[in-house]
Amino acid sequence: MKPTDFAKHLTEFLSVYLPLQKNSSKNTIYSYRDTFKLLIRYCWEEKSIPAEKIKLDILSSKLITSFLEWLENNREYCISSRNQRLAAVHSFFRYVQSEEPAGIFHFQKIIAIPIKKAKKTIVEHLAPEAMKLLLEQPDKHTQKGRRDLTLMSILYDTAARVQELIDIKVGDVVLDNPAVITLTGKGNKIRRVPLMKNAVLLLQSYLAENRLKQPGKNENPLFVNNQHNKLTKEGVAYIVAKYVKMARRSPTLVPPKVKVHMFRHSKAMHLLQAGVNLIYIRDFLGHVNLKTTEIYARTDTETKRKAIESAYPELIDSNLPDWSEDQALLSWLSELK
Repeated sequence: MKPTDFAKHLTEFLSVYLPLQKNSSKNTIYSYRDTFKLLIRYCWEEKSIPAEKIKLDILSSKLITSFLEWLENNREYCISSRNQRLAAVHSFFRYVQSEEPAGIFHFQKIIAIPIKKAKKTIVEHLAPEAMKLLLEQPDKHTQKGRRDLTLMSILYDTAARVQELIDIKVGDVVLDNPAVITLTGKGNKIRRVPLMKNAVLLLQSYLAENRLKQPGKNENPLFVNNQHNKLTKEGVAYIVAKYVKMARRSPTLVPPKVKVHMFRHSKAMHLLQAGVNLIYIRDFLGHVNLKTTEIYARTDTETKRKAIESAYPELIDSNLPDWSEDQALLSWLSELK
């Protein structure tokens, strides 16, 4: 069977264009790959088109729009996830239009499918007391408990994304003064994040206990599972969920569901509440644009209130007179009929 034009271009897009020409990160490539796995599945389940018969002229703007609706309605994707899948489709057809200029009008109709607007959501984060309680849950008397405590502490202290956390290698950790940890973020962007004293002490003990200071260990993942393989996103989420459940045995500030990304949000909010400049927070989080970081400032109503209190003159006197001691008023009220 002769390969279709879709199969040819998709293979080149994922295996040549993204990794070699655009130098996209492996996580970006995986995300784009998964988008087209879903599209192929949609074509088969909803349109009865097998993968080997999918051609570029079949993939119309109408079909892609139906695919996006299927993601939202059948697979219960949120709008942001739906938009991520559309971004991958847009990227593919921008690539294809330069390879197949005869179909440029057809491809540009797909590229013109707009990103769907989503309601602005409040940044979910934990109060400092709640984060402290959560970090108190791992059992320090067991090796697994000490690993989990170190993992969650680094997750919070560095404000790392979950993928950044699981990608940390032993060689990325420098505990000499100044202690820093190197994180590889979106688009293979690297940033060095300073470590606080308590995190340094935990890492020193963790590295020594797991014999990770030995020569030849620099390329080893910092955190591994029971099979000594690099942790997955699901593995980290499982660890966090376990201690959230433990923290909620008694009345607590910890909400029923704590997503891993809330550690990052919480660190950003706590830095903002401590008075750290938004520019520094941007660099700490690895944001390209300050507008991305400003979402924390918009969310932090408590900091706004304190700032207004410190700058606003006290014009309203809360010490009101006691009307019950005003004899003239009382006499006037008693004469009313």
